[in-house]
Amino acid sequence: MQAVVIGNFDGVHCGHRHLFETARSVSPRATLAAVTFEPLPAAVLRPEIPMGRLTPRAEREALLRSTCGVERVIELEPTPELLGLSPEAFISRLRGMLPFDLVIEGPDFRFGKGRSGDLATLRALGARDGFAVVEASPRVVTLSDGTETEARSSVARGLLAEGRVADAAIVFGRAYSLTCPTVRGDQRGRTIGWPTMNIDARGRILPADGVYAGRAALPDGTRAIAAISIGTKPTFGESPRTCEATLLGPDGAALPLAPDLYGLSLRLEFLSFIRPQARFDGLAALLAQMERDRAAILAAAGGDAAVEPPSTAVR
Repeated sequence: MQAVVIGNFDGVHCGHRHLFETARSVSPRATLAAVTFEPLPAAVLRPEIPMGRLTPRAEREALLRSTCGVERVIELEPTPELLGLSPEAFISRLRGMLPFDLVIEGPDFRFGKGRSGDLATLRALGARDGFAVVEASPRVVTLSDGTETEARSSVARGLLAEGRVADAAIVFGRAYSLTCPTVRGDQRGRTIGWPTMNIDARGRILPADGVYAGRAALPDGTRAIAAISIGTKPTFGESPRTCEATLLGPDGAALPLAPDLYGLSLRLEFLSFIRPQARFDGLAALLAQMERDRAAILAAAGGDAAVEPPSTAVR
């Protein structure tokens, strides 16, 4: 038995996992496959609108396999020719690549040219071609304020845009994270006792400007509490929007950084929002606020058992 779920799977959130869990419950012995698109179709259909990713290609596949139990990931290139296929032609082409027996989708599933196909279309094709179609109910989650919402990529994007990373984590089923190469910043943090690691997050979705408590992980296994700042550093005059993190030990002390710590893959997990970006009346006022931030970040992330005491220096 071959079961498939078709979708973008950007974010690989609770709603996506629910589809594969439904497939497993319907057919416990089925082989699970995810059929997805690279790049996302929106990037082809609306190239004039920049669209950041919640999960880039490699991360999406890894999450589909590790959290959804997917055994095969098929990526389709959303060419104009593919996007112009009728629903019937699209399914025929897909079955030629992967002769599936079962399709699981949510009630709002659309496919084919102009999103003209829906579940009714899919069921009719299944009756004709000999595959079953199962509708999975939406996955509903409860946010920190008691609001109930369906777990969707659009919901996660909206929450991140508001800085609500803890609520976004409820939708994802894990902390939102960025794994990006480190790049040279203005190096101001080294001179004020807050050495930072800047990341190149181009193409990724950043949470709203502000300060966050998080976790950091380096390729050498170093794990630390992270004081994450996103914004334009208005205290020092406007500058390009950046994402940077100071790595903290369990006692809150900033870890010293090697002077050439660039090009490494730094993973940042966002745990909670601390405060919005602000402009301060000089360096002294900024440093006083950063000390208050340090205490709040330790309270939010320091007690997390997943944060292991890091080495005393990061090289």
